This record gives sequence, structure tokens and C-alpha cells, in this order.
Amino acid sequence: MRLQKFLSGAGVSSRRAAETMIKEGRVKVNGNTVTEMGLIVDPLHDKVQVDNRPVRPQQKKEYLLLYKPAGYLTTRDDPFGRPTVIELVKDANARVYPVGRLDMDTSGLLLLTNDGELAFRLTHPPCGTEKEYLARVQGLPTAQVLSQLERGVELEDGMTAPAKARLVKGGRPTSVVALTIREGRNRQVRRMLEAVGHTVVSLKRVRLGPLTLVGLRSGQWRRLSAREADELRRTTGTTDKDKGKTGEELPVPALSRKRQKKRILNK
Repeated sequence: MRLQKFLSGAGVSSRRAAETMIKEGRVKVNGNTVTEMGLIVDPLHDKVQVDNRPVRPQQKKEYLLLYKPAGYLTTRDDPFGRPTVIELVKDANARVYPVGRLDMDTSGLLLLTNDGELAFRLTHPPCGTEKEYLARVQGLPTAQVLSQLERGVELEDGMTAPAKARLVKGGRPTSVVALTIREGRNRQVRRMLEAVGHTVVSLKRVRLGPLTLVGLRSGQWRRLSAREADELRRTTGTTDKDKGKTGEELPVPALSRKRQKKRILNK
């Protein structure tokens, strides 16, 4: 399999983050530093290291659902010592990483996993997984404003895709709007609402695909059931075809001569 896919499957990071690690020269295969994409590795025989630490194939997939409070960074580590979401799930004893990002001042549903393929699909635009937010905004959005949000809003990085918008609670000085999007641009919900004249006071994500916050309080987490994990995989087109019935990794077949020629590095 490709090196970046191996790293994400081993629970090191998401596939995109793994590509960044490779470009930064932090990954070695059989003692040689790799800086280009496309390297094919054999998980059973090649020795892979990240920051000079060995990486082994991950056997068990972990899926944690966290009700993230505001004030926590959506990252594994912070060089400035600020609180991260990993601190909230440390008692899970699982090496996981957050899927996508919630701003430090945004609360709500956050999935953490070591399933790199699922994480990639959830954050990859073509998959279009729905993400629903509740936003408390200044002012009272009109029906025309809600319709504009649904059609798409012109932002500095282009027009947004069609969304779903409804007024949950209207009032003065603030109202609550439910906004469902399929994209994942930086601070997209806040920017969309500000673009139509309503500054966001607070923001919470309440749904990711079939997952909701039901049964959790702020700061709490739980593991997904097998049924929930399967449903999430189905919604993203991810399958367990590379696993045996017990959940263990199947043996990797020997590389063909043609594929061996494509190997960038030799053992």
C-alpha cells in the first residue's frame, strides 16, 4: 500500500497529515528518508519510522465520539501548551486523532479515530458528509437570508455549495439558526453567516453524518458501537474488505515484479 495510507492506517495521523510529514522529511523507510509521495511499502517486511520512532500496523480500530467544549484545540499536540481535545479522551488509552477541525471557540460533536481511510473520506469534499451546526447569531435572519444560505454564499475562497438552513429560535438581540453543510472550509459556518449580515455569537456542531450528541454532556466521550461504526463507513463508502472476520489484518500478498519495479526504496 502507499506509504501515506499505511501511516494513517497505523493510527499515526490522517492521510493528509501523513503526506505533510513525508514532505517535511520526518518519515523513513528501511532507514532512508522519504520526501515524495507514491512510495509503495510492504507492511509485513518494510521498516517504517516517523521522527525516528518505529510505526507498526494498527490492529484494532478505535472510534471515539467527543462532546468538545469551547476552549480546546482540535489537535494532538500544541507547542504553546494550550489544552487539546486529546486531554479529554486520555482515559480511553487509545492513540487516536481528531477527524477534521472545530475551532477553539466552537463546541460540539468531534470524532476521533485511528481509521485513516474513514478519516480521509469524512474530510474529503467529494464524499460530502453532512455536518449540522447550531449557531447563535446577532439579529433575526429573514426568510430571504435563509434562502440565500441554502443557495450558496460568495466567500473570499469562492461560492459555497448548497446548504440547509432553518430558523430554530428567532428573537432579539440574538437568534438560533441550524445550518447543515457538506463542505469543510476553514471557519465556513461563521463566514457564511457573517457574509449574510449575522455575526456568530456561539457555535456548536450537533451532527456528523448519522452521529449526534444524544446522551453526552460537554466534555464527555464514548466509543461508537459496532453498528454506528458500520453505518458511518457505509455513508462514506468505506468498507472492511481488507480485514478478516475477526478484525485482524489479512496477510499482505507478495508484490508482483511490476509493482516491485515501482518501489522507490529497497530494503
